[in-house]
Amino acid sequence: MFVHQPYYNMEDLLKNPSTTVVDVRETSEFASGHYEGAINIPLGIVPLKLDQFKAMEGPIVVYCRSGNRSGMAMNLLKQAGLSEVYNGGGLHDMLAYQD
Repeated sequence: MFVHQPYYNMEDLLKNPSTTVVDVRETSEFASGHYEGAINIPLGIVPLKLDQFKAMEGPIVVYCRSGNRSGMAMNLLKQAGLSEVYNGGGLHDMLAYQD
């Protein structure tokens, strides 16, 4: 199910110190390179980590390799009641924002 999001500026989200960036790729993918400061919670265990996500203060940006798994993770989190969850797309997209 597609969840419509109002317009947001990813650059502003990533500059926000309260934003948490989550890489939903597998651990081996994360180990081979990731967005600086990201934490790794693979898509398959996102439903098991809802309490951890709910404890995060501020917006959450999820990303993966292409944007597909992060889109699924975003929808799961929104269905669980989190409102400030954003799909950062793929790792390549995220690295474009890194200084």
